[in-house]
Amino acid sequence: MTNNDILRRIRYTFNFNDSKMIEVFALAGHQVTRAQISDWLKKEDDPAYLILNDNQLAIFLNGLIIDKRGKKNGEKPTAETRLNNNIILRKLKIALNLKDDDILEIFKLAEMNISKHELSAFFRKPEQSQYRACNDQFLRHFMQGMQKKYTQ
Repeated sequence: MTNNDILRRIRYTFNFNDSKMIEVFALAGHQVTRAQISDWLKKEDDPAYLILNDNQLAIFLNGLIIDKRGKKNGEKPTAETRLNNNIILRKLKIALNLKDDDILEIFKLAEMNISKHELSAFFRKPEQSQYRACNDQFLRHFMQGMQKKYTQ
């Protein structure tokens, strides 16, 4: 999945308009324009398509966490310059205040059954032997389940 796909799916799931997307970026301390949002949301074959880099998606996800959970005291979290699916899944978990059982339910909505043990492996540190990389298939199913659960 590309960062642009993830942004598109989150926008659709929560029915965010351009103004809301700009606001979410602003919550993380980053200003974007309506034109940037529009170009990120275009399909890849559109000549105006603009690639959303890892740092920009991390900023958006940090803003989503602030939007859904509220501001924490202290300094704002630093946006990662490199993302992987495990980090994206973790940020969505935090933003939506999900427990393991909630995540398993979301996977079931997308007709994917995984065990609690498999799930916990996604949230481990990469140096741990039980760590498991979250591949695109898992993230895609999670986002499909998220759409089923949160789309009004």
